Amino acid sequence: MTEKTSRGSGDVTGAPVILSNEPGSFAWGVLAKRHPALIQQVRDAFPYSRRQHEALDALLDEITNGVIEPLGPSERDYERWADWGREYFGRSWYDAPFLWAESYFYRRLLGAVGYFGSGPWQGVDPFAPFKQAELRGEAVEEELRALDALADVPSHERATALLHASLWGNRADLGFSISAGEPGTSDVVTSALVADDSATLWQLLPADTSATVAVVADNAGRELIPDLILIDHLLEHRHAERVVLHVKPYPYYVSDAMTTDVVDCLRRLTQAPGEAGRIGGRLWTAVAVGTLEIRTHPFFCAPLPYEEMPEDLRGEFASATLTILKGDLNYRRLVGDQLWHPTTPFAERTGYFPGAVATLRTLKSDVIVGLKQATLDALERTGAVWRTSGTHALIQLRPY
Repeated sequence: MTEKTSRGSGDVTGAPVILSNEPGSFAWGVLAKRHPALIQQVRDAFPYSRRQHEALDALLDEITNGVIEPLGPSERDYERWADWGREYFGRSWYDAPFLWAESYFYRRLLGAVGYFGSGPWQGVDPFAPFKQAELRGEAVEEELRALDALADVPSHERATALLHASLWGNRADLGFSISAGEPGTSDVVTSALVADDSATLWQLLPADTSATVAVVADNAGRELIPDLILIDHLLEHRHAERVVLHVKPYPYYVSDAMTTDVVDCLRRLTQAPGEAGRIGGRLWTAVAVGTLEIRTHPFFCAPLPYEEMPEDLRGEFASATLTILKGDLNYRRLVGDQLWHPTTPFAERTGYFPGAVATLRTLKSDVIVGLKQATLDALERTGAVWRTSGTHALIQLRPY
């Protein structure tokens, strides 16, 4: 049976749009458990006023027991969300497309704490304490120290290590250790990759090229630092003449990166000793001279697939030699948040993209395409929850 198409959920037929109304499913768990817990964590992280507490309580009651309510007419992006949500207002949160419901939840959470208002909490990131705690943590300290072991490693080995570090994000220490020579780590990373187009990626970005690379970031903190270190490698070894780093315009999905998060990570690097500090200094200079440019766009916080990107953003990606999309949410938006058969070709689902596109993604949701049948069979035989556990990853690329 073909699922009815839904605006903001893929806009294509052929595979069921992922909803959250199946108890026990990954999507159901996000709405039923993760979002209520997050409301409490945000409430506890700041000395919010009684009015903000009441707004958070009302949001918790709505997502738990009520139906989806629209934004108020006076809110800054009322018209956009009225358009995006017209099919879903009045429904249970669980009956809206998962991608849309998640996005709208974060928009409503920001509204509840006054992020978009005119009061004293305007522009205060409700997720900042979580990001800052991670950035100051011992795990980041260890990973930055591990960079010293890569300083004199051959360029191609260093490139592989840094690509894997960016891929794994919060398992970046595993990626850094590959070229440091720890026994068995390379085998662990390779076996956990369900698809690996990294050879094609490096073919598109040979040394001494005039390439422009667009990198669409995912998470801040411990995951953004490896992305920045990979960007430094691309520039330092002339795999790219220029890199454009795209980040979110406002807080989104707890830990998604904004410009302030990039600056925090650059400061963390520049203040570190050894190789990490040298990388930080080069990146700081790269921003100053324009070889690394930070950009943002409202579309990065929209509940829509990349297939519906506006023309100005399409033009930016079309002008890049390669666009690298980081993380799970970008992957869902790239291929469509639907239950495609896992062997559906990656090139088929990304044919609309206006240039060469690659994705570095740790698997943390149900959506996946581009697998070989033998790989899928082997994964299914394990009986593990491999799609959502974060234990597997992929590097997929479609040349233009």
